[in-house]
Amino acid sequence: MWKFEHRAKTLGYKIIAGVDEAGRGPLAGPVVSAAVILPRNFSLEGIDDSKKLTPKKRDALSPLIKEQALAVATGLSSHLEIDRINILQASLLSMKRAVENLSRPPDFLLIDGKFTIDMKTDQSAIVKGDSKSISIAAASIIAKVTRDAIMEELHETYPEYNFIRHKGYPTKAHKEAILKYGPCPCHRLSFRGVKEVVNEK
Repeated sequence: MWKFEHRAKTLGYKIIAGVDEAGRGPLAGPVVSAAVILPRNFSLEGIDDSKKLTPKKRDALSPLIKEQALAVATGLSSHLEIDRINILQASLLSMKRAVENLSRPPDFLLIDGKFTIDMKTDQSAIVKGDSKSISIAAASIIAKVTRDAIMEELHETYPEYNFIRHKGYPTKAHKEAILKYGPCPCHRLSFRGVKEVVNEK
């Protein structure tokens, strides 16, 4: 899990940030990214792609990552931005914001996925990076926990959609709720499963 970090170090980079997002697939809420800079002596068992971890495990690891990391920051792109510029561009924008929010500027970025972000900082995109890079995996956990908390807050405002259970993902129950109640103000109106309902009304 340290291979990409070590490779960047051998190339002369000193402050390496892992960057990942959570929430590309849901029908509601923002896409949230995290950027994490880990110290060389970082040691925490169980760090992995957040999708492979239980919510309980993610919730346990998140504060420990924040405690040990040199810097952690998040950035988001709202459902309105997602509808305006599309989910890929919104995801990359949220990643950029997360990096810009770091308390210390990194000199190299490890980005999860196929695309780099619009920054002058040297960077490398790594497909399935959240299961290959310790820094990206840590970022994936922070991003997921942060987004889940946002969706739990939205549940308080819009309980009929049961966001606390599915976090906005297109489950059968969620799609049925959209059909019954129509979209709420935090739904992504450009997404299949929502836009059809809007067009019908």
